[in-house]
Amino acid sequence: MGQDQTKQQIEKGLRLYQSNQTEKALHVWTKVLEKTSDSGGKFRVLGCLITAHSEMGKYKDMLKYALDQIDTAREMEDPDYLTEGYLNLARSNEKLCDFQKTVSYCKTCLNMQGTTVSLQLNGQVCLSMGNAFLGLSIFQKALESYEKALRYAHNNDDKMLECRVCCSLGNIYVQLKDYEKALFFPCKAAELVNDYGKGWSLKYRAMSQYHMSVAYRKLERLADAMECCEESMKIALQHGDRPLQALCLLNFADIHRCRRDVDKAFPRYESALGIMTEIGNRLGHTHVYLGVAKCWLMQKEFDKALDSLQRAQELADGIGNKVSELV
Repeated sequence: MGQDQTKQQIEKGLRLYQSNQTEKALHVWTKVLEKTSDSGGKFRVLGCLITAHSEMGKYKDMLKYALDQIDTAREMEDPDYLTEGYLNLARSNEKLCDFQKTVSYCKTCLNMQGTTVSLQLNGQVCLSMGNAFLGLSIFQKALESYEKALRYAHNNDDKMLECRVCCSLGNIYVQLKDYEKALFFPCKAAELVNDYGKGWSLKYRAMSQYHMSVAYRKLERLADAMECCEESMKIALQHGDRPLQALCLLNFADIHRCRRDVDKAFPRYESALGIMTEIGNRLGHTHVYLGVAKCWLMQKEFDKALDSLQRAQELADGIGNKVSELV
């Protein structure tokens, strides 16, 4: 398969993927990977497969394709492709909650300066690094990374990146217990979606609504929290976005818990846990066990609460997180 045919097939896969025909898109891209003799095309189709597997929550496959992409970039001896490959490797490890590796690969990206692409990717690298530092409960470094990512977004007029950074800032301010800021940033992200996002993937709207919902819950505006979470879940179901479905289920459970309705909370925690286990989101796993522990405490089932807290602690220790910061 030559360069032109490779390009046509990649575009065909993208059209299928954007119209929610994910399996057909994956089939087209996998065929391209098997048949193409064009290294640039191979690199690009691996990028498509990385994005698709990320959104499906198949993080181990995502990591496998990222490693293939690095090998392809090395064969091409192209620093631009290598930088992009390391960013995807960083993101894959971030999704698998291997946060130390994420930081290491992000630093590799930032050290590969001087290329056009690396300058354009720096904002995304800083965002991934911020998410990793947040996963490790290193809040100051996470904030510094997010602020750098935001500067890159403004300098490059990159509204999509700005939207993603605002969602991450909402997340960190939830953990820092500054709930007004935790609401401000995802609201800003939602504004960006409304103003600029006509041609964007619906995942940006879903992401901003989810983070707004978490902030509303923390501010005890539970009706608003439920409305935003329902909107986010609707899009996540339409797009087969398993990671976001898990987060929404966890948030629904937390909202029910805040309403002291543990009978509704428990099955949603269980559903969230099922997906978190399936996709390998160990940090999400930790949050589920903490929510379950709080439910048992409400029911004065102290042994069960302690058991859930111990499980949360074990998971958090495994990824270098501090449970005390999550409570």
